[in-house]
Amino acid sequence: MNDSLIYFITWTTYGTWLPGDGRGWRKANAGVQPPQPLLEDRSRGRMTETAVVLNSVQRRKVEGVCRRHAEIRGWEFHAVNARTNHVHVAVTADTEPKKVRGQFKANATRVLRQTPDAISNTKIWTRAGDIEIVDDEDSLEQVVIYINEAQDRMGQRK
Repeated sequence: MNDSLIYFITWTTYGTWLPGDGRGWRKANAGVQPPQPLLEDRSRGRMTETAVVLNSVQRRKVEGVCRRHAEIRGWEFHAVNARTNHVHVAVTADTEPKKVRGQFKANATRVLRQTPDAISNTKIWTRAGDIEIVDDEDSLEQVVIYINEAQDRMGQRK
């Protein structure tokens, strides 16, 4: 691919990782922020729908559609892991990273609206998400290990 970059993309499900979260949180253009309980409570109070937690069927659907979309686009797919409250993808693409993320999220939304286990919430995902550019093979190897294995070892929610 010409002008391709490797992206490590993460996005969260609606209502499960709020601004102020006790685990830390990311603020646009400011990076990782410390917990802020009052902000988290205020953010929870502003929610218009219930939080979205993906079950195993839904997680498999998200992973499958991400793989298929990358194949259709001709992107090199490295790893995907849909968790209960977020999704990680590593992909090499010749497309602007926000578009790549947006296409993955849109396709995941489409399959999550289908039965069985359709999600009826209007909002499935939080706005935006995190995008990191991976600039060498060693870093890519670490990202793939993190996506495929490290979260389970760290005790993250499946």
